[in-house]
Amino acid sequence: MKDNFSQQAKLYASFRPHYPPALYDFLFKQVSNFDMALDCATGNGQVATVMASKFKAVYATDISEKQLAQAPALSNVIYKIEAAEQTAFPDTFFDLVAVAQAIHWFDFDKFYAEVKRILKAGGLFVVIGYGLISINAEIDKWIAHYYWNVVGPYWDKERRYIDEAYTTIPFPFTAISSPKLFIEYSWNKEQFIGYLHTWSSLQHYIKANNKSPLTDELLIELDEVWKDDEILPVRFPLFVRVGR
Repeated sequence: MKDNFSQQAKLYASFRPHYPPALYDFLFKQVSNFDMALDCATGNGQVATVMASKFKAVYATDISEKQLAQAPALSNVIYKIEAAEQTAFPDTFFDLVAVAQAIHWFDFDKFYAEVKRILKAGGLFVVIGYGLISINAEIDKWIAHYYWNVVGPYWDKERRYIDEAYTTIPFPFTAISSPKLFIEYSWNKEQFIGYLHTWSSLQHYIKANNKSPLTDELLIELDEVWKDDEILPVRFPLFVRVGR
């Protein structure tokens, strides 16, 4: 699995979107036993910490020690540096296995074999992801240009699974229909720019060109459509695949 996020782990913890309560309400209704849960590629523990409010114990794994260092310490969350495709967990151990905004980095065959090994009979498997941010018509034009034309060539090839809303990933489970959901915030321009700095494509661009893709020209163009003191609603489309 690629590690694209250790370098900006603190930014990731500060600016990456959190998933809405409606998502967890839906997921928890599909679970009958709340003993053990696993959050694969947990990053800074966003999903794991919410799971901890329901499950007796939550394991949260990631290959990035720097990401895990940003995760909150909870008595019933156990963090481990471990790849999702090869774990040390016993067979039929978990009631729920989740992976959020990360499955596109995995070796699908190896990961799914591991999920089927460690998930209890009837246990729930959850894939969560979110797509390109949307704000309003004018700013969305700026976002589209930046996303596709400026940093577009610097996305890893796996990014296409996000662009395709995870509809094209293999999913060898009995699917459960999920509701249409969104992540919604009210952000100022600085928060939006902070979020852009978490993109792996920005880091790849800097590595290749020794400069930021967020040029003065681009930021001036953003200033023209987003005032400094303006707080705007932002929305991310959420996509969820759930199965047993």
